[in-house]
Amino acid sequence: MTANALFNTSMMGMSAQTAALGSIAENISNSNTIGYKEVTTEFSSLLQSFEGGEAIGGVSTKTRFEIAAQGDLQSTSSSTDLGIQGSGFFVVSDSADQVFLTRAGSFVPDAEGRLVNAAGFYLMGFVAGNGGSPPASNSLSDMQIIRVNPGKLIANPSTSGELSANLQASAPIIAPADLPSTNTAGALFTSKTSLTAYDNFGNSITLDVYFANEGGNNWEMDVYNAADAASGGGFPYSSSALVTQTLAFNPANGNLLSGSPATVPIPGGANMTFDVSDLTQLGAPFTITSATINGNAAAAVSRIQIGSDGTLNYLLSNGQSVPAYKIGLANVNSPDNLDILPGGVFSPSVDSGQAFVGIAGTAGFGKIVSSELESSTVDLATQLSNMIVAQRAYTANTQVFQVASDVLQILNNLK
Repeated sequence: MTANALFNTSMMGMSAQTAALGSIAENISNSNTIGYKEVTTEFSSLLQSFEGGEAIGGVSTKTRFEIAAQGDLQSTSSSTDLGIQGSGFFVVSDSADQVFLTRAGSFVPDAEGRLVNAAGFYLMGFVAGNGGSPPASNSLSDMQIIRVNPGKLIANPSTSGELSANLQASAPIIAPADLPSTNTAGALFTSKTSLTAYDNFGNSITLDVYFANEGGNNWEMDVYNAADAASGGGFPYSSSALVTQTLAFNPANGNLLSGSPATVPIPGGANMTFDVSDLTQLGAPFTITSATINGNAAAAVSRIQIGSDGTLNYLLSNGQSVPAYKIGLANVNSPDNLDILPGGVFSPSVDSGQAFVGIAGTAGFGKIVSSELESSTVDLATQLSNMIVAQRAYTANTQVFQVASDVLQILNNLK
């Protein structure tokens, strides 16, 4: 190896160690940055050919972020501080509506109610329907900036309901002229229950639900608006039934064969899909096992609650919970090859593959943890140890450079 080759090799060594020290310095400075992923410097040997065909060695480096690494989760007091336990990234956008990925979940509402993290990126999600479900496509184009409204009055109409009960198989049969659907003063019924639904303005609508045994394993179900009932309640109602449905049961086991769901038009509200598929006709007395109707009365938002599946619920002052958004997660096939951008955000690259979106806790996506933040993956003790090694290696390369300089000086003196 010539003296010039010594110069070249030692300079490459110093450059490589400088890159390593740069990575270490970046890690140490971001040791308390939420969602930061440790950067490492990888060394690889390098052969170079010079005049005369002599091959000499050297070193090259490549910087790599360990983006897929899981940081520790630290508890906070804010429900909008979010961490991810497992794989996936929050989808965020900047003020120019450019979309990025991040694990920095320190979100707080701004003056417009938008959830924004410390780097100025806005959290995106799916608008949840009254039942809390996002759009079926689950694509980036369906996502929008999440805006929360503490203190705002919210009312949602009832769009779906469910009733599970048993109708007594041995109940007396009611003649057609006396069925509840006739809406006469002498109308008879086998069983009755009342449920509360809500119109478009959050007003409560009491629904009277009647069941009448028609015989032959058939029952009539009628739903009336309780506000239309006669003085003292019951028949006749001032308006006809909101819906009249025939329920047919299997004579072999008592399970419902047909008649579910029923569509109930809520006065002043929406058409409610009423699921009664779990009704049975057995020997036991009339028993209700479950009854639910969605929607809510007008009430103020008191606080925000976020579930592990990313459902952002408004907890109202009346104790009800209303789903507002579904916070979706995104991922790529090769997270460590994402492009790194300022502010702790990432962008898909050719090497990482395109981003795909899903719901937390499903299809390989991690769970969202509320009131916790993912800490930096940097271990300070390891970084300080690596810094000492890199510093000594740099010093050793400078000594090689000095030896090369001395050798060249001796050669010059020989002339």
